[in-house]
Amino acid sequence: MSTHARADELRPGRLLLPGLCFVVMTLAVLQTMVIPIVGTIGAQLEVSTTAAGWVLTANLLAAVVATPVIGRLADLHGKRPVLIAVLVVVLVGSLLAALTHSLPLLLAGRVLQGVSYALFPIALAILRDELPPRKLVGAMAILSGTLGVGGGFGLVLTGLLTADGADYHRVFWLTVAFVLLAMTLAWFGVPRRPRHVVGSVDWWGAVLLAVALVLLFLALTQGRSWGWGSAATLGCALVGAVVLAIWWIFENRIEAPLVAPRMLTHGPLLATNLATVFVGIGMFVNFLACSYFVQTPREVAGYGFGADVLSASVVYLLPGAVTGVVVATLSGGLIRSYGPRRVLIAGGVIGGAGFVFFAFFHAVTWQVIVASAVINIFVSLAFAAIPNLLIAEVSATDTGVANSVNSIVRTVGTSIASAVLTTMLATYTIAGTSVPREAVYTAAFVVGALACAIVTLSALAIRVPSPPASALTGGSTDRPTSVQAKHQESAAREMLANDC
Repeated sequence: MSTHARADELRPGRLLLPGLCFVVMTLAVLQTMVIPIVGTIGAQLEVSTTAAGWVLTANLLAAVVATPVIGRLADLHGKRPVLIAVLVVVLVGSLLAALTHSLPLLLAGRVLQGVSYALFPIALAILRDELPPRKLVGAMAILSGTLGVGGGFGLVLTGLLTADGADYHRVFWLTVAFVLLAMTLAWFGVPRRPRHVVGSVDWWGAVLLAVALVLLFLALTQGRSWGWGSAATLGCALVGAVVLAIWWIFENRIEAPLVAPRMLTHGPLLATNLATVFVGIGMFVNFLACSYFVQTPREVAGYGFGADVLSASVVYLLPGAVTGVVVATLSGGLIRSYGPRRVLIAGGVIGGAGFVFFAFFHAVTWQVIVASAVINIFVSLAFAAIPNLLIAEVSATDTGVANSVNSIVRTVGTSIASAVLTTMLATYTIAGTSVPREAVYTAAFVVGALACAIVTLSALAIRVPSPPASALTGGSTDRPTSVQAKHQESAAREMLANDC
């Protein structure tokens, strides 16, 4: 085979980036489409809202269990086959959810859909393997921005599909269509590559981490319905913390841990993951608070716009989602010019300004739209910068698991925001009604501004140029990576060093 033929074989196709972006869009849609229709699901299945709320909880629990393991499997057994296998599982879950009229089967479908959270770290790892350094930063920014704004589009699509109390099954049939198209694009767009990594999965570490995360997430997501001071909530939190400590000790004592402990404690990675928690908080405060606020009837509460789900989605959320898409396409150039650290700092400042504006000015429609759009700029910039900060600190062989950990961290942030906000909205209501006080929303927007401030401070803390990748894992610097991956690592590390 000639040199030109080999080069053509190794060159990624034109479908690679669009296909992966659609895969990530599918993940984002799966995450948020169910949020506005939990009450509708409860009414149509004739179960309580608390029981219907498990369609969110079951999905999150599956995500935190599966994501790190799937990320490691992708590193070991090839990213393309694992990506397609995950999509097949998600398709089965989507079909089950679309066909069933039983809550237990619906929850089973949502559990299968939960493995979709692993799609984002795998997609990032594929880009790192396939693209040259000059294209990698921009491609990762667009892919990450797609995740940030896709959640907004998910809410918009839900509003369109479930207007006037329409059957909630429409939402899951749409997810079936999304997944089928994502599978087609992945099949033809992601090239086949031979494996370069030899190793095994730390299954004991995976089990311990899964038990710890499930217990902690149960305490976080069910604390409101169980009672924050109840034995169930405190017991899950305490046992989860103990198991997490045992996992940490175990991972420090084995040669090939699922997650290298230094990957969590190394300064730049720790700061990046901390920023990710608060990006997740800011993103969900914007989604949930904005959606609930505009649907509040002004004649009852003295604020709000009395919008239905469709109007809330199209009029108030769609402009922000479109803004996020535009910013995502521009963020790659910003990162190349100024570095991911500065872009993350700028994003935090912009997001803080948007939340402060929202806290003080939300009496007319244009103010809400502008505030939400500005916050979406923050989300897109942050989601574009964070993966670039991560790849500068880990080797190509650890990209999948590193981004999987970051995905779990982001899920922690969104879960915290959801749990705290829903508790505040249900607790502090106008006398004689179930309508939240306006002060609750103001407090939520202030919390969003504080989250953005912490993102900015975390980015400012990333000052030291990254050490060799082997320092994170205890291995040799001569790890079995492709030549292209080594060039990408070198370029990314040089970018971060210049930025710092």
